[in-house]
Amino acid sequence: MSNNNNGVAIVPEHLAIIMDGNGRWAKKRILGTSRGHRAGVEALRTVLRAARARGVRYMTVYAFSSENWKRPSDEVSALMALLKRYLANEVAELKQEGVRLSFIGRRDRLGDDIVAMIEAAERDTADREAFRLNLAVDYGGQWDISNAARLLAEEVAAGRLSPSDINESTVHHHTALSELPAPDLLIRTGGDVRISNYLLWQSAYTEFYFCDTLWPDFGAADLDAAIDEFATRQRRYGGRTEDAVC
Repeated sequence: MSNNNNGVAIVPEHLAIIMDGNGRWAKKRILGTSRGHRAGVEALRTVLRAARARGVRYMTVYAFSSENWKRPSDEVSALMALLKRYLANEVAELKQEGVRLSFIGRRDRLGDDIVAMIEAAERDTADREAFRLNLAVDYGGQWDISNAARLLAEEVAAGRLSPSDINESTVHHHTALSELPAPDLLIRTGGDVRISNYLLWQSAYTEFYFCDTLWPDFGAADLDAAIDEFATRQRRYGGRTEDAVC
């Protein structure tokens, strides 16, 4: 991995991932879509370990978008079953390894059994500080921003907030992940070059990395390639140094 002038590796503190390509991976192997999603969980384990080893502190992954409800009902059911299996099998190990597990997104459209498992996982790992893994489930960036607007409107209606107090900071503090730094790097696998309604507010100055690798095939070497590319980026946040050319 690339280093700065002091020899310190340049690594994103907060990594966001759109895990795309599970279905196409399965189709290439003449397998059912659910098999591709199971392979995707294995890839998540691999990338989670690799990210931690490289010094990433926070990782937010797009597990199920608000638009994924439009998929065939059998695929949605398989994804929900896979989520329950993940929570049943992984939480104890994550806790042991110091990983705090959090979820962002709507919960009112999830089954009561899944919500109970999500809440238990968050509660059981709440005191872990080595790493933070955020799973975006029934999440959409437009929902995130409109939900923040609704919460702010409720505070204004209750007299706790004046409209003149609303600015970028107050909106930010009502969005998901408001207590974390914004993602430094967003990786999308699978070849599509868009962010599909993911972390729209949080990604205002995030660096994007798109690759053709299907998510189940994405491993530690692919992560290193993304981080190496990230290390070459000049992050000016709208400004520039006197000798920089725009």
